[in-house]
Amino acid sequence: MPRLTDPQDPLFRRLNSSLRFDQRLWPHDIEGSKAHIRALRRLDVLDDGELSALDEALDEAARELEAGEFPFEDGDEDIHMAIERRVTEIAGPAGGKLHTARSRNDQVATDLALYVRARSERARELVTALMARLLDMAEAHRDWPLPGYTHMQRAQPIYLGHHLLAYFWMLERDEIRFAAAGGSTMAMPLGSGALAGLNYEIDRAQTAADLDFARPSPNSMDSVSNRDFALDYMYAAAVCATHLSRLGSELVLWSSQEFGFCDPGDAFASGSSIMPQKRNPDAAELLRAKAPRVTASLTTLLGVLHALPLAYAKDLQEDKEALFDAVDTIELSLEAAEGMLAGARFDRERMGAAAADEMVAATDVADLLVRRGMPFRQAHGVVGELVRTALESGRKLSELSAEEVSAASELLGDEYFEVLEQGAWLDSKVSAGGTSAARLGEQLEKARRVLDQLHAPAP
Repeated sequence: MPRLTDPQDPLFRRLNSSLRFDQRLWPHDIEGSKAHIRALRRLDVLDDGELSALDEALDEAARELEAGEFPFEDGDEDIHMAIERRVTEIAGPAGGKLHTARSRNDQVATDLALYVRARSERARELVTALMARLLDMAEAHRDWPLPGYTHMQRAQPIYLGHHLLAYFWMLERDEIRFAAAGGSTMAMPLGSGALAGLNYEIDRAQTAADLDFARPSPNSMDSVSNRDFALDYMYAAAVCATHLSRLGSELVLWSSQEFGFCDPGDAFASGSSIMPQKRNPDAAELLRAKAPRVTASLTTLLGVLHALPLAYAKDLQEDKEALFDAVDTIELSLEAAEGMLAGARFDRERMGAAAADEMVAATDVADLLVRRGMPFRQAHGVVGELVRTALESGRKLSELSAEEVSAASELLGDEYFEVLEQGAWLDSKVSAGGTSAARLGEQLEKARRVLDQLHAPAP
């Protein structure tokens, strides 16, 4: 007689069931089950006929799931039990042996690790595609000036290529984080049982090799309760989404009439329901809004795991919806960002005019004084006075008289006016990683090498 004799309350079944969202794990459940039945055959738990029957039944279940023909039933609590039920219907008595030497605890943990590994690889592909798009755009706009900003105030002029590469290097770090998330799935949970191990001396090392894990997990309790790999993925996704939010925010600003630096194109924009003249950069705006959603998913899983006693508790079922939503959101965001940038067009004249604001050359004037022996803080004050004089009289810095300039400091002469010529501002930034044409050329070459390495086949 089963331990529980009373029927489950329908409300509890709704609360307890995860089938509506964990169906996406079916390919990994099939993969794990196929490796498991081979392990059972090595133990002689199955004979050759039973192994073949189970293997064919798993293939048929996979076909049905792929085709949307799988006959789910009301009693299917999750995708794992649904597949086991269906395999038993197809394979007959051999199906009753499928769950020998495993628990749903190690089964689910294994499926989830396989899923995170696969989604980490997909995220890396999407990140690399966006990096390629940014690099192509940076090369095409390597000599297009625009203002750089701090505190949303014009600060120093830069090249658009330099600005776009800032996101390239952010994404390189994202790619590294997603790779690390995939690597953190290296220990296979299968074979840990419910929490204490198995009564069967199953060859876990061979099963790990069959499923491309680096090794079996060394501790059965840690194995069934571990969701670190999901946290690693979600952290990588949250940081990546944050980077995309910054890109989206700048594109929103740049495509406004006030800036006019960028035209986002029609394919990733929308019109207004009431104002026919509007074209709204909705895709860029949504990139901003998706970031906190991914971060919230990460926080959800951290909350589920917080203070959770070992080894397994039903709380861990709450890992999946948060993880799946983070996966869907970051993958969609990465694809949308690449597509949006593909159609974006920049206004060279508008950006150039904004970059021609002489006030952004104030730091270069201060550096001129430093090169002539004045301490930087003193030079900062001298140039500040010149800026104030120009602003109060409604003139540009270059429109100040030679006498006014000399009165501010005898160290300033004709070179003061030479510094204010626009080309000098940009190409004076000669430090490695700076925006000067020469340094930007080096950076583009380095970025191309990085991208080539990411595209190279794995050894």
